[in-house]
Amino acid sequence: MYAVVGCRSCGTYWLLSDPDGQDSATCPQCGSRHPIRRLHRFYESEDRAAAAQARAKLLADKQGQSDAFERAGTVAELEREVEAFEGAVDDREYLEGSGLDADEVADAGSDDSGGSRSREQRVRDALRAGNETEEAIVEYATDRGVPAEAARTILDRLTRRGEATESRGEYRLL
Repeated sequence: MYAVVGCRSCGTYWLLSDPDGQDSATCPQCGSRHPIRRLHRFYESEDRAAAAQARAKLLADKQGQSDAFERAGTVAELEREVEAFEGAVDDREYLEGSGLDADEVADAGSDDSGGSRSREQRVRDALRAGNETEEAIVEYATDRGVPAEAARTILDRLTRRGEATESRGEYRLL
């Protein structure tokens, strides 16, 4: 289940996944913490794309851009248009046209040793690896070269931006 909610402090709209499974949520814009039961749910859906579309409409209405939003169509329609565009260049074609070996680029991007991964990527890796508590996430990240305080800051930032969720001391990547 996805819900579009709004911050009472700054007016930002964001998506919550599994809103009934959490006690509170943090605004990704201003960092204000809100009890879930007190947040107004502007839209709810089992489909993330539908909830994202509803949020986009709310944002367009807020900016006085409803007409432009209606003309733009849905995200799904825009994606179909891009796929149908015959002049589009895929990633492999672009890389090879730039003189790079696409396979080497892919191998470098999938390097699990952590050597070229950013601190944020390593914290995300900790969450993907099933670490749920702050302690476990920080330990995983510090074992891979991220200072403990930086790992905590990144985890907090991911939560505020709505890219991760925290409920009863357990974190999940959204």
